[in-house]
Amino acid sequence: MKFAKTITQGFSFSFLVSALFIVSGKAGFAETNDVATPTLSISTNVHPPREKDPGLRRSTYTPRVYPVDERGFSPVDKALAKAYAREDLVTNDDEGSLNPFVLKVISGFPLDGSYQYHCSWKPWEYDIYNGVTQDLWYHGMVVAKAYPDGSRCSYCCGFTFEVFVRAMKLRNIQAGLEADDFNGMTFNDLFNALQLWYVEGKSDSEQRAIVGYGLGNAVTNFEDARPGDFLSYSSTPAGGHSVIFIGWLRDDAGKIIGLKYFSSNLSSNGLDYGQAHFSDYNKNGHGVLRDSVKIGHVGAIKNYQPFNRLDIPHRNAYAPTQPTPAINLPASAPLGVKSL
Repeated sequence: MKFAKTITQGFSFSFLVSALFIVSGKAGFAETNDVATPTLSISTNVHPPREKDPGLRRSTYTPRVYPVDERGFSPVDKALAKAYAREDLVTNDDEGSLNPFVLKVISGFPLDGSYQYHCSWKPWEYDIYNGVTQDLWYHGMVVAKAYPDGSRCSYCCGFTFEVFVRAMKLRNIQAGLEADDFNGMTFNDLFNALQLWYVEGKSDSEQRAIVGYGLGNAVTNFEDARPGDFLSYSSTPAGGHSVIFIGWLRDDAGKIIGLKYFSSNLSSNGLDYGQAHFSDYNKNGHGVLRDSVKIGHVGAIKNYQPFNRLDIPHRNAYAPTQPTPAINLPASAPLGVKSL
């Protein structure tokens, strides 16, 4: 089926990794404890790395049927299939920004707990896992790897990067453009942008990746932030989070005292909406450091700017290793039975 092939190869369908790699890597942000309930006001607390981490699954991993439907689609692929087929068109905003496509993509993710949070610090896992729910493809290579057991787990910066890639491809497809053309970025450009996104070096952020590759601008005035922008912050006690901005929390006088967001959260053990207050609002001084907030806005395609690779830090935090391809079977089919 031509369309199924386009979806699975074109906008991040994942192949199972059939062999386990025994090489150490790294993991993403340590997320702060923000409650995913808009009516509550909970201070931000740090979750230290856990000694007994689900990452130990890698030592007992056995292949299992990858949870896809009869077309090879994941639940999110299925939810967004009509959008990628241009049967469900996303309405552009006045600017033509990426934001409406970001919001469309996150609407396809289930909030039933099936897409859980997982970020291992012991052992580090960048060799097998980059915090995304499905392998992300760009120019015929995997730029970010999903967890090899098909569990669809994620962590914050990995998930926001996945939404960015999915939204960029969706916008291109609906505009009749090549899906894998992000302002002329090569595979190595996007892999370097990923490392900036994951804060692999000083002053790195999603904002730096977006601005550096000419895709948009830094939002410095909080009032200019829009739902669907990409935001990261640091907190006290020491921690941080990478999120998709949804809106601001305000006091009775209209002052911004925190933010509402969508991300992969340790506090909710997976994908969900959440909120966090600024440290200068909470009486105990815990929360988001207001001056640490960095917001990146991906603008209209027509407003892309040329970029100079010499002006962009080149990160070498880890190698862009490719997962070993394996045959993915529908969930109803036992392994080793169906042949293609």
